[in-house]
Amino acid sequence: MSYSKIKEKLEKNQTIILDGAVGGELEKVGAPMNKDLWVGKCNIDSPELVLKVHESYINSGVDVITTNTYALTPISMKQYGYEKYIIDWNIRAVEIAKKAVSNNEKEILVAASVSTYGSWHKLGPESHRKNFIEHLKIIENSGVDLIILEAMTSEADTVENLIDCSKDVKLPIWLSVSCALDPKSKKIMLGYQESIIHSKAEIYDDFEIAIKKFSSCHSGPILVAHTDIKIMNDSIKIVKENHNGFVGSYPNNGYFEKPHWRLKDGLNPERFLKEAKSWVKNGSQIIGGCCGVGPDLIKPLSVLKN
Repeated sequence: MSYSKIKEKLEKNQTIILDGAVGGELEKVGAPMNKDLWVGKCNIDSPELVLKVHESYINSGVDVITTNTYALTPISMKQYGYEKYIIDWNIRAVEIAKKAVSNNEKEILVAASVSTYGSWHKLGPESHRKNFIEHLKIIENSGVDLIILEAMTSEADTVENLIDCSKDVKLPIWLSVSCALDPKSKKIMLGYQESIIHSKAEIYDDFEIAIKKFSSCHSGPILVAHTDIKIMNDSIKIVKENHNGFVGSYPNNGYFEKPHWRLKDGLNPERFLKEAKSWVKNGSQIIGGCCGVGPDLIKPLSVLKN
């Protein structure tokens, strides 16, 4: 499937299914977690398991799979002594995803994750730009179909910087950001909060104002990601009201409790589908999952494409 077909489906108000968590599934199938690069080294240490995870999502009926490059940002790899592998490990991740697609007859697109993973808060805007551009150039020439700027857990100025760095990239660009619930005002904010109940909210900016800013410099889809399901619908509504492009959602299921991700009780495939239907009703057309959402929860979503 070419990206033009994805765009055509979106323009016809159809639903596109994105995959779910890559890192969580890799841990589930026994891949070793690296204390610095999380699942980034799995492309080298356990490529067969990365392939297995991609194929499990393809078999679940997704339209788009995401490369295991979230943790392979230049800044994180330089920080932990892997600078000489930046290009090779990112390209390897793309190759594995493309192999998963070629191993079946379904029409699947490969999206590359370009994220803000690493100690960005310690760097200034110019260092941000240098590292963002370096990663985008590697990915742009790797053979993927589109790029997802995974700017979850990032403040508005970092997100805007990442968007600006991507403006000359000759591939479709999607943007994902995360939300938190302000405990005092009860407003949806740009921020970081895995679970309303179990996680403390990190508040960055007013979400409505932030989306207006992002929309002014980014015309592609904006997705709400790495966000508690409880505030997903309210978050989607804000994006829909303030962005002229397509809207998407891929929430969390659970929260991180060192050293493991803890799943929520009671979120079964039937309930996840019910939640997803409400996101579609509120304007979301790209549906998937983030941490804690695996192929079992993604599989029922195929009915949304009909």
